[in-house]
Order: sequence, then C-alpha cells, then structure tokens
Amino acid sequence: MIRSESKVYFFFEKRGFSLANRGKLKTFIESLFRKEKTALQSINYIFCSDKRLLEINKTYLKHDFYTDIISFDLSTSPKKVAEIYISIDRVRENAQINGVSLKNELHRVIFHGALHICGYKDKNRKERDVMRAKENTYLSAFGV
Repeated sequence: MIRSESKVYFFFEKRGFSLANRGKLKTFIESLFRKEKTALQSINYIFCSDKRLLEINKTYLKHDFYTDIISFDLSTSPKKVAEIYISIDRVRENAQINGVSLKNELHRVIFHGALHICGYKDKNRKERDVMRAKENTYLSAFGV
C-alpha cells in the first residue's frame, strides 16, 4: 500500500511541549476536512508561547490582547492552505479555568482552528454555538 504524504504539519516553538499520537491526529484532521467538504492542500499548526501569539495578534490583527489561537487562511485556490498558531500557555490556563484536561482543551483548540479554515465563524452567539457543537462532535469522535 502506498501512503500519501500528510497534509497536516506540527511545529513546536514552545520548549517543553510535545504532542502525543501525532499520526492519528493528522489523519483525523484530514478526515475532518473531508467531512466538512473542504479540500485541504496543507495546514501548519505552530505551537508557541503567549508572548509570540500576542506579537502576531498585534502585528496582523491589530489586537492588543492574549488569545489561544489565531488561524490564517492563506489559500489562493479552492484547496485550503493554512497556518494555525496556538498558545500553549493560554491553552493550559483555559483548561484550568474550564476544569478540563489539557488534552481536551488542546484538541478542542486544534479542531476549532480547522473549523475556522473550513469556513465556520464565532463572532456572535449563534455562530459560537454552532462552532462549539462541531468541536464537541469532533472531540467525541477522536475519543477525547
């Protein structure tokens, strides 16, 4: 059997952080795009610090506040090309605040970013409710 090259890549700027079951997660993210009927060329997840994500937020979005994730759709064709930056500091803090495991919160944010690239928004309550339901569906399907 010939294995095709992955379309999902993980990069770690944050020292002391690693991601378990990367192969399984990559395959699952690719299946998420198929289920959402969105063609995927490639997606890069960059795990970084609060400081790094704040710099990105200020520079590209003109926002001066911390966030857990910033998604960039870099596509120039129907096939999606994206970069998703995730603050491990923020994810850890949010897991504590929400009383969930780091694994749960991390995967929620990973799927959240993919859903943004698939076209889901979260600017108002209705959009946030749809996004949260989708996140929960994928968390459950992934077994988190």
